[in-house]
Amino acid sequence: MTNTATALKQLREKILDDASYSQQRKQRREAIIALKRHRRIAVGPYAVFHFENFETMLYQIQEMLWIEKGGDEQLEDELSAYAPLVPNGSELVATMMLEIDSKSIREAVLQQLGDVEMSTAIEIAGEKSAAQPEQDIERTTEDGKTSSVHFLHFPLTSKQADAMRDAASEVHIVIEHPHYNYRVVLSAEQKQALAADLA
Repeated sequence: MTNTATALKQLREKILDDASYSQQRKQRREAIIALKRHRRIAVGPYAVFHFENFETMLYQIQEMLWIEKGGDEQLEDELSAYAPLVPNGSELVATMMLEIDSKSIREAVLQQLGDVEMSTAIEIAGEKSAAQPEQDIERTTEDGKTSSVHFLHFPLTSKQADAMRDAASEVHIVIEHPHYNYRVVLSAEQKQALAADLA
């Protein structure tokens, strides 16, 4: 069974009906806020990486079902969309969002940042893992405008995974695009949170 099929099966098993979820929703929201605290990482003025795992994807699906009330048909759609974003144990997975409040500035910036996802990497102890966008999702239009949301996989070697767990190693998120060139070093808490996604 592939990782995505396994994740899909496990997510389906954990989904609650609306009545049960309503009783737990407040506590689950508080728990997910705490979980995400060190998994949200800003790089430069606009790019924000939200590192995903099983719990963040389960919460996302459960919330969509609770809000939209789409039943079994919606459940299958949500599972198909989000199961591929559960890390497979040898990768990190992030939703990269270009967060720009002003519509005019957002349009101008997105027009400049075509293929920004292909200029993104995680650098662990000096060794880069280039982002691999989620397959079959086109994020840059023919005229060069990028999307404000990107789903990215960062496959890691065993050496990189070991370095991720090493308190002494330095980890950066890097964007090296001609119009957006920034890097940020992860804190110890952020490293620890992301290392938990590795088998």
